[in-house]
Amino acid sequence: MRSRRDFLMAGAAASAFSVARVWAAKTNGTPFPYEEFEARIARRDFRDITKDVLPTPSMMVDLDLFQRNVKQMAEQARSAGIHVRPHVKVHKSVDVARRQIAQGAIGLTCATIAEAELFSGAGIKNVLWTKQPASVNNIQRAVALSKKDPTFMFVVDDPQVVDWVEQAAIARSARLRIAVSVLAGMDRQGIENGRPAVELAQKVASSKRAQFEGFMAYSGNAAHTKTFEARRKRSSDDLAGARETVSLARQSGLPVNIVSGGSTGTYNMDHEHGLTELEAGSYVFMDTAYFAIGGKDDEKVYNDFKGALTVLTTVDSKRHPNLVTTDYGNKAITRPTDQVKGMPWLQVGTQGAEYGALRWSDADKDVKLGDRVEIYCTNLDMSTNAFDRYYVAQGDQIVDVWPIMGRSGAAQR
Repeated sequence: MRSRRDFLMAGAAASAFSVARVWAAKTNGTPFPYEEFEARIARRDFRDITKDVLPTPSMMVDLDLFQRNVKQMAEQARSAGIHVRPHVKVHKSVDVARRQIAQGAIGLTCATIAEAELFSGAGIKNVLWTKQPASVNNIQRAVALSKKDPTFMFVVDDPQVVDWVEQAAIARSARLRIAVSVLAGMDRQGIENGRPAVELAQKVASSKRAQFEGFMAYSGNAAHTKTFEARRKRSSDDLAGARETVSLARQSGLPVNIVSGGSTGTYNMDHEHGLTELEAGSYVFMDTAYFAIGGKDDEKVYNDFKGALTVLTTVDSKRHPNLVTTDYGNKAITRPTDQVKGMPWLQVGTQGAEYGALRWSDADKDVKLGDRVEIYCTNLDMSTNAFDRYYVAQGDQIVDVWPIMGRSGAAQR
């Protein structure tokens, strides 16, 4: 007769065997201690690192689809005779940026001075900051970066800012590259087109410390206009004033080196409307907001670029019919318009900071405890800002890890 101790030990052994068998099944039979995970990532040893062993929620990049997207944009731009200066607020990654430049991008576009400092510091040239510096801190940093990196450029839309940055540049013996931001259908920034914009450009050009580079005209409202032809008309209408401004500037003798703007939604029409370079950003990964705007060949579906970015999440509770809880919640920027990869019958919801929800109504469908699903994000800029790295995958195998560095940087970011 077995003792209580023997009985408990046998039970524990059986339980351990069962857990090990389940774990092996989840990891293709090659588990390794989780304590090794970060060390292996640090030395870039990705053997046996599959999606099954990743922490969740995690941000995933499908390498093949990502590369396809970057190539598609580069080829379209070359055929249209327009440059690409992609926006990094979407990905915030030097690894992504270098791959864009390898495919022909002439530089980068940034939303913050911190992003500009980080990418310039990583050796990326021709960074354009799309906001004018108006605070003392931003003015000093923009001028300091201009001195350190003569290829850096920023925009202005107010003559007072030109005076401010000129004074700071004189104090630091710096030279500035400046473009004038003009209105293009959005009210958030940009001087009025025509004579006001040309006069501001002349003020920049006459500055002792600045070089006038051209204009920026971002037609953000056109980006998500539904149907190709409606989007084309909206883009043309929004950029009409910028075209007039460029013409007047050239008539006045000003050299206009760049007319920057555009978006993923208008990438294949912006060359028709006077732009010389594209600031498109979302195309590298794509989000659900773009999926429904309609393309050139399909009025309902926009499939020029593929969904290369997902958030991997785990089903960690299943106590109710047709409802499971995941670890992809508000802090990971869950939106009701997110979509589940390969499972369109699931509806994404949120239940708190660390709790997401998946709901369905089809009785023939099911999601199990411990299942892992991938979710397409609605707002890439926000979602990528919630993570520190991308796990880059080919199929289920992790082949690389790219830091998301744009959300870090100096404490005064």
